[in-house]
Amino acid sequence: MTAIASSGEAGPVRLIPTAPVAVIEIDNPPVNATSQAVRAGLLTAIHEVDCNPQIEAVVIACAGRTFVAGADIREFGQLPREPHLPDVIDAIEACSKPVVAAIHGTALGGGCEIALACHARVAEPGASLGLPEVKLGLVPGAGGTQRLPRLVGLEAALDLVTSGRIVKAAEALRLGLVDRLSSGDLRQDAMDFARELTGQPLRRTGERVVTALDPQEASAKVAEIRRKARGAEAPAKAAELVLSSASLPLADGMARERETFLELRSSEQSAALRHAFFAEREVTRLPGLDSVEPRSVQKIGIVGAGTMGSGIAIAFADAGFDVKIVETSEQALAAGQARIADVYDKQVASGRLTAAAKDERLRAIEYAVGTSSLSDRDLVIEAVFEDLEVKRALFRDLDAFLPPGTILATNTSYLDISLIAAATSRPADVVGLHFFSPANVMKLLEVVRTETTADDVVATGLSLAKRLRKIPVVCRVCDGFVGNRILSRYRQQAEYLLEEGALPHEVDAALEAFGFPMGPFAVSDLAGLDIAWARRKRLAPTRDPRERYVDIADRLCEAGRFGRKTGAGWYRYEGGKREVDPFVTALVEEASKRRGLTRRQISAEEIQSRIRAAIVNEACKILDERIVERPLDVDVVMMHGYGYPAWRAVPCSKRTVWDCSRSSRR
Repeated sequence: MTAIASSGEAGPVRLIPTAPVAVIEIDNPPVNATSQAVRAGLLTAIHEVDCNPQIEAVVIACAGRTFVAGADIREFGQLPREPHLPDVIDAIEACSKPVVAAIHGTALGGGCEIALACHARVAEPGASLGLPEVKLGLVPGAGGTQRLPRLVGLEAALDLVTSGRIVKAAEALRLGLVDRLSSGDLRQDAMDFARELTGQPLRRTGERVVTALDPQEASAKVAEIRRKARGAEAPAKAAELVLSSASLPLADGMARERETFLELRSSEQSAALRHAFFAEREVTRLPGLDSVEPRSVQKIGIVGAGTMGSGIAIAFADAGFDVKIVETSEQALAAGQARIADVYDKQVASGRLTAAAKDERLRAIEYAVGTSSLSDRDLVIEAVFEDLEVKRALFRDLDAFLPPGTILATNTSYLDISLIAAATSRPADVVGLHFFSPANVMKLLEVVRTETTADDVVATGLSLAKRLRKIPVVCRVCDGFVGNRILSRYRQQAEYLLEEGALPHEVDAALEAFGFPMGPFAVSDLAGLDIAWARRKRLAPTRDPRERYVDIADRLCEAGRFGRKTGAGWYRYEGGKREVDPFVTALVEEASKRRGLTRRQISAEEIQSRIRAAIVNEACKILDERIVERPLDVDVVMMHGYGYPAWRAVPCSKRTVWDCSRSSRR
């Protein structure tokens, strides 16, 4: 075995010169990132393969749990050091002997680009491939936008590059991104394939021809990509680069790609998205819980088969848990069962799930009337009506028969979990697991700890989130926790804007232009106005009489307008389509008169500035009160619970706080 390193010392790349097929092994834990040492080692190894007459072909493989999973992001803030990845990849493609990639784990970003430059690709069935650079505000920088369309065609390349979507090996095989799936021994299969290619014309990806799209079709696709990006720059730039592969020679296309990559790498959007990337990974590392073992949980009980309870059941079933869902009556249980079946039926119809997988997941969910059947569960989570006494009574009931060590979780959105825990004899076993609707889709999970919640219960919440493929944020108790507390504050500011001159659709349009997927009034209609109304009525006795209070939403609820589910809320809904309603306009204008305010035209910029300031101010209060440990906890909640555009500086970044502070002084 020969170790290859630019320094002359043993490095992260080894050339194993077995004849006639050699192996270049990358060993740079934990994810074999393309650091400078890896790049240098690869380049040296490829040159040695080219020069060694005993080697007829070579396989590029990786040690550890994955193929090359991307660039070393730690190098982004540093001056680029040679050799640059595009030069290494060009050398791989130019090699005079067959080069085959043996892909396991993930081949992402630069790892995928290395695979694209090889003359063939073999993947394990469980492998994943993709070019996720747009999620960091970048475009591929080592030929991804030019080689991928040459391999899979323009349409598939546009989809993968502009979305950052990662595909499993089976789909990659269908697309032509990989040539074969391994039947067992990946390296041996790749070596056998390399031996087959010996003496054959080399299949260099960069030499393939791309069939161009019709100009009007191409223009329409770029426009649609730009619309979906909601202000993010990278997806549209990536689309233009992919389309250019049909008209530019590889070298010219790569030069343009590299120029765009370097331009975006120094942009504010990319800096914001890199902050978001690291925040999502750091959020699970909670100080003080590093050495705490979670409890063993496999059997899940869910009380309540409504929209939220059904979504939670689906999330757990999808993750392989044993789920039992209970209701108070056969009728309510049947409605929940039908709701769950409908979700899975739609997934099968759309091709996201096979019929066999649907049947397996449905078998993982049991149904029963009454809570007594939950006595064998490791964790029971309630998703019942948002009323403190209802939840306290339920927890008293569960406490009476559940064995010691069973975790009791509440999905409450606002209520004081300490008071719910106090209704039991085991407050240390009580935790909040606040899912966001729809629970089987939304990635955010607030893990809410009281002063008495045991550390291993909090650790279990984090462990469950990982198994559910959700992003957890641990917080302490306050009204609305992190997300709904901030939502209440910026929704309040939105209602002030209504009294002063704006209309609901104008506020929503301004925030959608800012980058939110939906504005606050459209979100309220989707969630149901009655939920927030119940909270306002609960808090009414303690409300400061000097506080400015806008009652428009109350009047909508009194008129039976609870949003989409009743066909009317802040908007009117006919055939599922959202329409501006003159009834709401009149109600808003009447509210201005009662307040004695002269309505004025309010710009989108003012709307955005005031809403953003409301978010930042409340976030700072949450941090001051130690509801969360770190600013990044708030950022993750806003991104994954409320669609705050990650490409903008997120709420607790220094740039956002500075911008809002500067705006308030104008």
